[in-house]
Amino acid sequence: MKNKIFEQIKKHKVIIIHRHSRPDGDALGSQIGLKEAIKATFPNKEVYAVGDMSKRYEFMGKMDEISDEKYKGALAFILDSSEESLVNDNRYKLAETKIKIDHHLFKEKFADLELIDTSYESCCGVVANFIFSKKMELTKYGAASLYTGIITDSGRFRYDSTTSRTFNICSKLLDYGIDITEIYNNLYIEDIDIVKLRAQYVMKFKVTDDGVAYIKTTKEEQEELKFDVFTLSRSMVNVMAGIKGIDIWANFTEDPENGGIICELRSSKYNINPIAVKHGGGGHPKASGATVSSFDEVDEILKELGELIIK
Repeated sequence: MKNKIFEQIKKHKVIIIHRHSRPDGDALGSQIGLKEAIKATFPNKEVYAVGDMSKRYEFMGKMDEISDEKYKGALAFILDSSEESLVNDNRYKLAETKIKIDHHLFKEKFADLELIDTSYESCCGVVANFIFSKKMELTKYGAASLYTGIITDSGRFRYDSTTSRTFNICSKLLDYGIDITEIYNNLYIEDIDIVKLRAQYVMKFKVTDDGVAYIKTTKEEQEELKFDVFTLSRSMVNVMAGIKGIDIWANFTEDPENGGIICELRSSKYNINPIAVKHGGGGHPKASGATVSSFDEVDEILKELGELIIK
């Protein structure tokens, strides 16, 4: 598959790289890293990275703005996305050839070529392995972006998806002279407003009789807090992590802009992915998500998570 993908890169003059909406460090890191590698290896090609941007990761760089005409005869990559509905900017469908690279559990096929490896801690890991295996060039900026995605999706190398291969890839990325102190400062030194928000959320979470920790945030509460949905959902879910006796935790945030309730499900012990899939989502065995229509469905999810513990 890697050879076929590389042949498509060599074949196309214009290459446009997509990923999922509301990007995290892994989505942006894999996107920017692949762009930098293709540009460095094939300087005469036009390579673009497109999509929305998260304020949390603005330090990683800016996205490109391109016209629909660019897609004519182009190659489109879709990264870090297990299903079509997650992809930001559906103009990738206009491309001549579409390639998906991902590390999530398979949900559906929507590209001509697909490289999926769930054994990796991150999509950045899959992309970096592809770059190194094909002996592609890589810039310092691209290496730093890939490293950023790996450390965020591996939980700073704490998640059990981290392997010796993870450190081997990071070792190669460090050889490009990247500044890991700068990366960690950008990721983990926070504004005082975020620190205070986390304190609020620590006081906010509850625990079911079955031992599931959870937080619910309505759209009215979000308006009062004055933070974006991404910050209140994904960025706050792990305020419940690392607590003795809490093996499953979940954050439910109502989305006033797009509708529905964003569900972030996490566990240090159990495979919560089938529950996310049952409710239209997906992800990893111990870190998954979904978007549901009501808090009644949220209560169903909490019950199902509790049954995992009981069983």
